[in-house]
Amino acid sequence: MKSLLLIGQSNMAGRGFKHEVPPIYNERIMMLRNGRWQMMTEPIHFDRPVAGVGLAASFAEAWCKDHEGEKIGLIPCAEGGSSIDEWSLDGALFRHAINEAKFAKENSELVGILWHQGESDSQDGKYKAYYEKILRLFHELRTELSVPNIPLLIGGLGDYLGKVAFGAGGVENQRINEELQKYAHHNENCYYVTAKGLISNPDGIHINAMSQRIFGIRYYEAFRKKEHIHEPIPNENELVNECHNRMNTSAEKKYIALEKFTLGKITYEELLEALS
Repeated sequence: MKSLLLIGQSNMAGRGFKHEVPPIYNERIMMLRNGRWQMMTEPIHFDRPVAGVGLAASFAEAWCKDHEGEKIGLIPCAEGGSSIDEWSLDGALFRHAINEAKFAKENSELVGILWHQGESDSQDGKYKAYYEKILRLFHELRTELSVPNIPLLIGGLGDYLGKVAFGAGGVENQRINEELQKYAHHNENCYYVTAKGLISNPDGIHINAMSQRIFGIRYYEAFRKKEHIHEPIPNENELVNECHNRMNTSAEKKYIALEKFTLGKITYEELLEALS
């Protein structure tokens, strides 16, 4: 099985509202939970009770389309609200991500690191020190995990930041994007993914569910093509629809039915009918 490390802050963890998009269930997409691999359901992260739709599900669904018969595992280690300083090499978040990834490597091949962070550092001139901090962080990640050439996908901050609600303070979002692009352009096997045109939740800081699906497709295209994505992909909405409209397998349908029964959404009789 291949695996991906998911790190950063809340927009990597996912805050998209689940009811706004069709769910993605795929028996070939796993997530690491309590030391065990299980079929992915959203939220993939549980860093906060408000965790929701993130970009990793559509990334993994697109990956599965290109890798028939293979499995992909997601290693959720993002932390909502975390600043770049909280990802320091001696901090809990870095150590936790390293430990989880090393554990996952016992029975999977780590093939990518997905990073999205910067909202917490897009004010008060913090961008001035951002490049040096991610330079150290990404170098140590690859070193500690013994994957010096692993693809690193880093997403830009949304255009909507710095305008309304909780996102109003993020007025230096474009400065952070410049630092992220600088890193991606000057370091091998690192690819920048634009957030141009993505839409936020009403809070003005978190990417909404449909835009998270689109973002995941952009991340995957950067991963697949090994190139930067500086502009929206022309057919990205079509690719998202393909993720949503794939016919579920028998095993996936049973998993969905069991989940619905456990959540009290269907009766026992309806469960038995679904399992028959």
